[in-house]
Amino acid sequence: MAEARSYNAAVDFVDRNVAEGRGGKTAFRDPCRSLTYDELRNRVHRVGPALAELGVEREHRVVMLMLDTVDFPVVFWGAIRAGIVPVPLNTLLGADQYRYMIEDSRARLVVVSRALLAVAEEALAASARKVPIVVAGENGGPHSCLADLLADAEPAAEPADTSADEVAFWLYSSGSTGMPKGAKHVHSSLMETARLYGQGVLGMRGDDVVYSAAKLFFAYGLGNAMTFPMAVGAAAALLDERPTPKSVFAIMKREQPTIFFGVPTLYAAILNDPDCTPANGSQRLRLCVSAGEALPEHVGLAWKRKFGLDILDGTGSTEMLHIYLTNAPGDIRYGTSGRAVPGYELRVVDEEGRDVAVGEIGEMLVRGPSHAEGYWNQREKSRRTFEGAWTRTGDKYIREADGRFVCCGRTDDMFKVSGIWVSPFEVEAALISHGAVLEAAVVPARDAEGLEKPKAYIVLKTDAVAGDGLADELKEHVKGAIGPWKYPRWIEVVESLPKTATGKIQRFKLRAGA
Repeated sequence: MAEARSYNAAVDFVDRNVAEGRGGKTAFRDPCRSLTYDELRNRVHRVGPALAELGVEREHRVVMLMLDTVDFPVVFWGAIRAGIVPVPLNTLLGADQYRYMIEDSRARLVVVSRALLAVAEEALAASARKVPIVVAGENGGPHSCLADLLADAEPAAEPADTSADEVAFWLYSSGSTGMPKGAKHVHSSLMETARLYGQGVLGMRGDDVVYSAAKLFFAYGLGNAMTFPMAVGAAAALLDERPTPKSVFAIMKREQPTIFFGVPTLYAAILNDPDCTPANGSQRLRLCVSAGEALPEHVGLAWKRKFGLDILDGTGSTEMLHIYLTNAPGDIRYGTSGRAVPGYELRVVDEEGRDVAVGEIGEMLVRGPSHAEGYWNQREKSRRTFEGAWTRTGDKYIREADGRFVCCGRTDDMFKVSGIWVSPFEVEAALISHGAVLEAAVVPARDAEGLEKPKAYIVLKTDAVAGDGLADELKEHVKGAIGPWKYPRWIEVVESLPKTATGKIQRFKLRAGA
């Protein structure tokens, strides 16, 4: 990345690859199409002029409601190159949430994948903000078609003269506790995460092929499948459908990726699938990564036994753009989130902001070069989250003497039993380590005396039976694993757990009914 103040991220990620001789290499491949770096550059250079014809100017926001296809990087980088701010949205939400984010961002345009057009139209029909729609895919109906707009546009010779500190794009938080917040990220942050984590931790190289089950609209997926491979001229396989064990196995066999990025619930589901065999995976796989929530120890160990590869569990956030705390190749201890990514600093503090002692629980703060500039139109929330160079994560952690950190869950999810802090994640991990349990979520509930005790909601594995003695068996299992006061007093079997689109359990929904 150039040290000069003048810097455009799209030039660094797109144009540089062609200038350095990688124009003929495949950059992205989805089930229907592929793009070389030269083809990507050609389309990216046309986006700015095409959007200008629709009245979109520099610093305007453009909402992207787009599936993971080769059109996504075209629109994302094309907007950034022109100084326009792309705002990728979660593709699994409802019309009311889209209406909110379109209005909140004051978007001048919505670019939408054909499969999502109906929900985009519904959102805009209910909105006071009437903006044009551009459809990526066949048959845009009354709307403009992205392919036609790009074909008619002349490539822009020069990029917008942006700066490293200028806002390049927004990402909305997952909204697990309410309407999402728009985090504003600057041009330089993308290459910082690629340099510090993608290359510094993963050692990503030009001959890698990446597949990320986490989607591009998610900060984790944006780095995994776009900025990290593009930073070194590698390739990414994209999938426009929901990641399930079946779809993951299909893309593994077809694309033979070298690096796979998933989330804990997906790793667990894959391991529980009857087709989970090394023969159905990628024979070239060299790294597996997990983030989104802390990885249960038994899942990592089971994966290692099955595939001969460790899972590198890490922690990141929308606000920090990617992973800042991780286990690393050759430095893995399951049950911990690892150590700080070189280039980031971590603190664990009490409610007064004082550093806690080794072995004590506190909130994690992180300092590093990729933090967001702040939230859009959320001054008080920005002040509470971004404290100078430090960012409050909202996660509870224990710092160990060797510099590793152990996740205890979200700050809002912690509660006390008999005066002692209980981490929902710790109880959940103990439950999931039982052979009958696929997923678990733990929340506080009040007993007959009005005191808080753990209550568990569990999803059973397909071959497990919810017999009369299972609840008692699970309680004894937890007592033996983590301590007698932490066991769930109530256990309820459910078909599924409420989650965000990025796989995080929405415990607040369970608390409401506990």
